[in-house]
Formats: sequence, structure tokens, C-alpha cells
Amino acid sequence: MEPLLQKIETQLAALPVPVAIGLPGGKRVGPADAAVRLEFDDWSGVATLAAGQIGKIAEDYVEQRLRIHGRMRDVMTAGAGLLPGSPVPSDTSWWTQMLRRARSIAQHTPQKDAEQIRFHYDVSDDFYALWLDPRRVYSCAYFREPGYSLAQAQEAKLDHICRKLMLKPGERFLDIGAGWGGLLLWAAEHYGVQATGITLSQNQHAYVNGLIRQKGLQGRVQMLLQDYRELDEGQAFDKIASVGMFEHVGQANMAAYFGKIRRLLAPGGLVMNHGITAGALEPGQLGAGMGEFIGKYIFPGGELLHTSLVLREMALGGLEMVDAENLRPHYARTLWAWSDGLEERLEEARAVLERTHGAEDGGRVLRAYRLYLAGCAMSFEHGWIALHQFLATRPDGNMSTGTLRGAQSAYPFNREYIYR
Repeated sequence: MEPLLQKIETQLAALPVPVAIGLPGGKRVGPADAAVRLEFDDWSGVATLAAGQIGKIAEDYVEQRLRIHGRMRDVMTAGAGLLPGSPVPSDTSWWTQMLRRARSIAQHTPQKDAEQIRFHYDVSDDFYALWLDPRRVYSCAYFREPGYSLAQAQEAKLDHICRKLMLKPGERFLDIGAGWGGLLLWAAEHYGVQATGITLSQNQHAYVNGLIRQKGLQGRVQMLLQDYRELDEGQAFDKIASVGMFEHVGQANMAAYFGKIRRLLAPGGLVMNHGITAGALEPGQLGAGMGEFIGKYIFPGGELLHTSLVLREMALGGLEMVDAENLRPHYARTLWAWSDGLEERLEEARAVLERTHGAEDGGRVLRAYRLYLAGCAMSFEHGWIALHQFLATRPDGNMSTGTLRGAQSAYPFNREYIYR
């Protein structure tokens, strides 16, 4: 064990925050007043740490083979320092890509997508309410002003999307993957649209329909428990939004997904695709075991694409991208706000999850989410993953459409209208 201990001591000495390790048998390594303490039950976990397999360390924590003490921000700083290199995947071989595509096809049937969505979003509405904003907007906020609270930044994001889409009273608006209804209701109440939302989460479906009744919006807003592939194409929507949704679609279905959106969208209409994008040019999970951890405990079936691949699939689907914006730093700040909010209410969260899942499974979910929120915040900070808003149009073929000749859409082909 001596070489392993020497390696660990060398690694700890190089970290930007002081870390101490409790070894099997009682021996300790590192300063007594360390900001982060790791307590291992067996030597395999110590070897995993020395190898920089951060995802496996996270799994050991969730399964209680390891105890972690310290602020999540310090824990993540230490975790980033222990990585042997960039976790952005670099394997672009033909064989690897074929395997990933085959896996994507198998993972994203309508039935599996429904199961995977409910695994995450139906954990517990009361649990999510502890650390999300009052509107329960579960996607990247927009800190238009540096001093915004999370709630203010989420409202700014909702309005940013509505402005980009140029929503107008009476327009038919579709929100694919509408979550707990933040954008759906904002668009209806502030822009006067006829709004339809869809979700595969039973909890979200019930919650949003309750809000629709509570606000007296029946007849103007509807929330459906439906897969995007099943939407009726008989009557087109003027504007469409997809926020935090296409990460669940899968690479193999991406062209079909954008093709479906095109058929649902009226000629000349606009669609906003707001979603997480990969840092790597080719599809693949984050390395060092982090992608496997997210897939096992948080987002089964989730797949991220680089912006270049998203735009390719969007174009293949018949949509023209007219504007793109990278909100990566905004998502880092959003996730830290969620992480800090959960850390401040850990005991309440534990009680909620134990009530809904039992003591053992509830504790496992809580530990997984602590690492997931902070780990994702770190990943966005480092640029390993990003968040992009892509605004696209379905060209209508009319060369006299809009204020510019040849626009073929409602989009004015300048950004001034967004900020007026």
C-alpha cells in the first residue's frame, strides 16, 4: 500500500483546497483542519480516488461506501483537481460512434423515454420545491443583471424566450417538455397566447393542470401527458419552444425530432430550442466515470450533442437557424443556486424523500442529488458542457415575407427587437 499512499499524498498536496483522507484501519492523511474530508471503508475506494475516477467515487458516496464532509463547492474544487485530465470525451472512432448510435436507438423508444423521464422528474414535487424558484423552473436561468436572485433570473429567462419568439396575443404556442409550467403559464399570462404544453411526467402533468384551474386559464392553456412523437400535426403552431427537452431525445432520434417540430410549425413560424450541449465534437459521456454516474442515478438515457451536430440535425429537419446564444455561465450560476438551496435545507429534503421513498432509498436519492447539482455546476464552470439557445424558423418560401425581402419567416434578421 505504500506506493498508493505516496501517490495520494502527492495528489493532496497539489490540490487548491486542503483535503484529508480517513483510510481503512483508522490512519489519516492530510491536515487535521482540512476543508474537505473523505472517509473510506475499503482500499478499493482509495485506489479509485488515486486513479481520478471521480464518478466511481461519487457512486461510493451514494452507496455509503464513503463519507464526504465539507462544503459542496470545496468538494467540487477538490474533485476537479483530482482528475487525471480533461473529462471531455475524445474517442471519435467509427466503431465507437456506431455503438453509441445503436445504444441510442435502443434507449429511446416511447416507452423507455417515459420511464426515464419519470425516473427523474417524478422523484418528488415537494423535494424539487425546496431548492427551485417559486415557479419551479428547472432549466438555466438568465442573469440579465448581476444582482438578480434566482427567482428574478428565471423570470428574466422566461421573458427572454418569449421575446425571442416574438409571441403575440392569439398565437398558438407549443411548449415541448413543459416541466412545472413556468414558460407555458408565463407566455399565456404575459403574451396572451393560446398555449399547449406536453410532458411525460405524471407529477408535472397533474401539478400544471392544477395551476391552470387555480388561475382560471381553462380554454387558453392545456397540459397534455403525451410524447412529442404523438402530437397531432393537423393544426400548426405559430411558435414552439423546447426547453431542457432535447437532451432526452437521443442522437438517433434527433433528425426525426426536428422534422416533427418542422411539421408542427406553421410556415414562417419560429422555434426556440434551449438545451445542454456537449463540449466534445462527437457524442459521448463525460469521462472519469462522471457520465456513467449521471446515467445511473440522475438522467438515464440522457445524451448531449455538440452545437455543430445540433445545427446539422436541425438543418436536416428542414429548419433554418437564425440566432444562437451560449448561456453556459448562466447555467453554472443557476446550478450553484440550486445546490446552495438544497444544502441549506438538507434535513427537510431528507424528511421528504424518506417519506416518499423510505429511509434507505430516500437517503440514496439525496446523496446523488447533492453531487449531481454541484458536479454539474462545476462542469459548466469548466466548459466541459454548455447551454445554448437556438432560434430557428420554418421558411415559408414567400420572398416578400417580413420587413426584409426574402426573409421567408417572421424573424426580422436582427436582434434589436429582443432588447427593446
